Amino acid sequence: MARRTEIPGVEDILGKMTIEDLPIKGKRVFIRVDFNVPLDNNMVITDDRRIRSAMPTINYAIDEGAKVILASHLGRPKGKVDPRYSLAPVAKRLAARLNKEVIFMPDCVGPQVENAVAKMKDGDVLLLENLRFHAEEEKNEEAFAKSLSKLADYYVNDAFGTAHRTHASTVGITKFLPSAAGYLMKKEIEYLKGVVENPIRPFVAILGGSKVSGKIGVLEHLATRVDKVIVGGGMAFTFLKAMDYEVGDSLLEPDMIDLARNIIRKLRENGVKFYLPVDCVVAQTMEAGAETKIVTTQEIPKGWRALDIGPASVKLFSEAIQNAKTIIWNGPMGVFELDAFSRGTYAIAHSVSDAYALTIVGGGDTDYAVNKAGVGDAITFISTGGGASLLLLEGKDLPGISALSDKIK
Repeated sequence: MARRTEIPGVEDILGKMTIEDLPIKGKRVFIRVDFNVPLDNNMVITDDRRIRSAMPTINYAIDEGAKVILASHLGRPKGKVDPRYSLAPVAKRLAARLNKEVIFMPDCVGPQVENAVAKMKDGDVLLLENLRFHAEEEKNEEAFAKSLSKLADYYVNDAFGTAHRTHASTVGITKFLPSAAGYLMKKEIEYLKGVVENPIRPFVAILGGSKVSGKIGVLEHLATRVDKVIVGGGMAFTFLKAMDYEVGDSLLEPDMIDLARNIIRKLRENGVKFYLPVDCVVAQTMEAGAETKIVTTQEIPKGWRALDIGPASVKLFSEAIQNAKTIIWNGPMGVFELDAFSRGTYAIAHSVSDAYALTIVGGGDTDYAVNKAGVGDAITFISTGGGASLLLLEGKDLPGISALSDKIK
C-alpha cells in the first residue's frame, strides 16, 4: 500500500536558521554530524545509514563551494584516544559515498588541524578525528569549543542524535559562530515535532521497550494529542499490574504503578482509546531455546515471564492501526533479538508499513527492528536519534537546537 508523505502545518516549526540562510560560498563551514555508526570487530561499518542521512547537507555545502569541515563522535572513549573508536573507517566510507577525497585528520583541534584547514580549497571535505577523544567535549568546556570554532566561519548542526547533549560541539561552539541547522536536523524537527502538534487523524502512538520510566514523559505529552495509544513490550506489564493483573516474573517497575494508573485515567478522561496486550509469549528464562508457551495476560504463571506479545494482541493492535492516518512508533513489542520472541515486533512492523498513513519510527531498537523485518523502506521517516527523539516527543526543547541562531523574520 502507498504511504503518506505529507507533513501538515510545519512551515516554520523550526524557527532557526538553516544552512540555506548562511552565505557559505568560499567559506569554512563546520558541520557537526552524527557518524556514530556500528562497527564489527574488524573495524568495518555494518550500517552506514547515519552517514547517508547527512549526505544532503554535505552535498549542498560542496555544491555551494564551501570548505567542508566535518566533526562527530563515535562510541564512548571516555575522553581518551582509543583506536577502537577512530573515525578512520568513516572517512573511507564517506569518500566512497561522495566519490571524492575526504581528508582525515588525526585530531580535531590543534596546529596540525588548523594548518590543514588553511590549505583547503573550495569544495574540499575534511573529517576530524573523534571529538570524544577529548574529555572537554562532553564537559562543554569553553576553551575547547573556541578551539573548534577557530576552524570555521559558520557552524551547522546536522547531528540530531546528539541534539539533547550540551557538549562543546553542539552548544558551546554556537557562542562563537553564526549557527544553523542542516537538512537532517530540520527534517527530524518537522516530523517529530510538527506532526505531533498538527497530525492528520486518526493519530496512533505505539510505545514499547522495557521500562515505563523512560516513556512517562512521552505518554503524558501525547495524552491530549493522540486518538489511540498502544503499549507493548516490557513496559506493558507495569500497566497491567496497575489494573490488578498478576504478571508472574515479567518485567515490572513497582515504583511506576501509581504513575501508570494515573496515565490510564488521564487517557480515558481525554477519550483516548488505550490498548494493552491480551496475550503474550512466556518463558522461564530469556534465552534462545527456552521452552515457551502462549497464555492470556490474565494467566501468566508464577515463575514465567512475558517476553513478547501473542497472536491475539498482534490482531488487536493491527486492527487499531488499520485506519490510522498518522502513526508514531517507539520501542519493540518484545525481546525481538531472540527469534522465539521476535514475531510480535515484526508483525507490528508489517502492520505499520501496510497502513495508508504517515509513519514515523523513533530510532534506536525500533529502527533496527523495522529494517530487520524488511520494511524500513516502507516507513515514511525513521529518526536517527533515540534519546533526542524521545525528548522531542515529550515536548521538550533540545539544547543543540535551542543554541542555533534564530531565523531573521
